[in-house]
Amino acid sequence: MVTGPLAALATAGAVFAGTNIDDLLVLTLLFLAARATGRPAAWQIWVGQYLGLGVLVAVSIAAALGFTLVSSGWAGLFGLAPCTLGLLKLAAAWRARRTGATTPDPVATGTASVAALTIANGGDNISAYAPLFHTLGTTATVYTMMVFAVLLAGWIAAGSWLGSRRAAVSAVERFGQWLVPLVYLLIGAAIIVESGVLRNLELYHPKG
Repeated sequence: MVTGPLAALATAGAVFAGTNIDDLLVLTLLFLAARATGRPAAWQIWVGQYLGLGVLVAVSIAAALGFTLVSSGWAGLFGLAPCTLGLLKLAAAWRARRTGATTPDPVATGTASVAALTIANGGDNISAYAPLFHTLGTTATVYTMMVFAVLLAGWIAAGSWLGSRRAAVSAVERFGQWLVPLVYLLIGAAIIVESGVLRNLELYHPKG
């Protein structure tokens, strides 16, 4: 069990960093798209990210109170969300190619879609946050949410800096229609594989 404010802060920082490496890539893509296509605006990325994280934390706390969330072995099914998004964007890119369109499809178009993207990419977050919140007291939970809020600001700032590189912006302008779907397919596949859900499916439907 996590005890003491320092332990809570350290644990919160480690959990946030470990579950949001992929979100840093998403943030970079969002800022690259913002500079390449004008959508979403920077403030929409900030607000959407905080709204999305708020929903993930709220769901995790609700699950922790009853500890009825699907077991971590099945949480990898959340990876289907970014996979679906990637396939939809891949289909849109293919249609754009056939019609001769050259403007890359934006990663998100506004605050709501940024928040939805954050939530869709947060299956691994929920599977980690719910057990953590289940072990914390009220004070440690407040500390943890404060750490999440501060670190998210740093994450967004880092994504903005990475997304301001001219060469990267040019690459998105040229290849964004294919790059963005590929990234989301890879993120979704990583969530599914690393969660062990495929192994659970094999056990649930044994051969022979």
